[in-house]
Amino acid sequence: MIGKLFQKQQIMRRVVGTLLVLLVFATYLYGWRVLAINAFVLVLGIATEWVFERARGKKVSEAVLVTCLLYGLALPPLVPFWVAAIGIVFAVAIGKEVFGGFGRNIFNPAITGRLFVYIAFPTLTQRGWVEPRVPGFVTDLVGLDALTGATPLGLLAGGATEPVGFWQLFFGFRMGSMGESAVWLILLAAVYLIATKTAQWRLIASTFLSALLLQTVFYVTGLSAMVPHLAMMSGSILFVAVFMSTDPVSGPNKPGSQWLYGLIIGGTTILIRNFGGFPEGTSFGILLGNTFASLLDELLPKPKPKKKPAKKPASGRKPAATKEGAQA
Repeated sequence: MIGKLFQKQQIMRRVVGTLLVLLVFATYLYGWRVLAINAFVLVLGIATEWVFERARGKKVSEAVLVTCLLYGLALPPLVPFWVAAIGIVFAVAIGKEVFGGFGRNIFNPAITGRLFVYIAFPTLTQRGWVEPRVPGFVTDLVGLDALTGATPLGLLAGGATEPVGFWQLFFGFRMGSMGESAVWLILLAAVYLIATKTAQWRLIASTFLSALLLQTVFYVTGLSAMVPHLAMMSGSILFVAVFMSTDPVSGPNKPGSQWLYGLIIGGTTILIRNFGGFPEGTSFGILLGNTFASLLDELLPKPKPKKKPAKKPASGRKPAATKEGAQA
């Protein structure tokens, strides 16, 4: 049944596996509602793509599973079901299928849906946080600070210099969107995806490092009160760098383009965080990067192919002289 419904895409299965790990941890942190929302989003997302692909006589791509999980994990735990529903239908239908389906979409579908509900329902999507479940031994181990009713990024944007401890942010025991908090799990996912050649490391590095560098410049010059290393572990910048900037369809292909692409995403994110009206800017960064991805590939030169060394004869002897060579 599954084989008849879905196109087999091994790369997408690896990404789904890493996202399911984040989903399990998020369910532990914030409760069973996380699992319910993501299951609901998966059903709606698959159904939406099936309607479009059935008309074309094609199967549903396994990439839609990635889209659904990325979108669901980017939402706050208490987001209303109807808001989640509107976003995933918009993501698959408008962000992907109207362009012709998998491989033809210009923008990342998951971020398209997320940004749509983010702007359309700002109150409902910028709240709805839940205090994470924290075991007692973790509280003693990491020196857990008192939890508040806001996310660490919101507190940093509000002027707090160090609202949450480093280890609390690293292990993910804080308020935030469902899948963005566990820094250690996202880093492990990045290592796995790079090692299996599922994700391009240049996209991850350029996105994260450009954001860190610009935030450091703003902090040192007094333009921002956000402590750089804490800001990088708050919000969704790391989640976006690993899972969304590396989208092979909406991103660039050339090495030079990939560095510039990450610079656009990271730079836009930090500019909006510090000077815009939104506490988070990653969604805007991804869409802006998507807009210029094809242009970057077109403008930058192709990398020079590596020259293969000449093969020596197996015997180690010089090749026999040809007739022409002997005559010469």
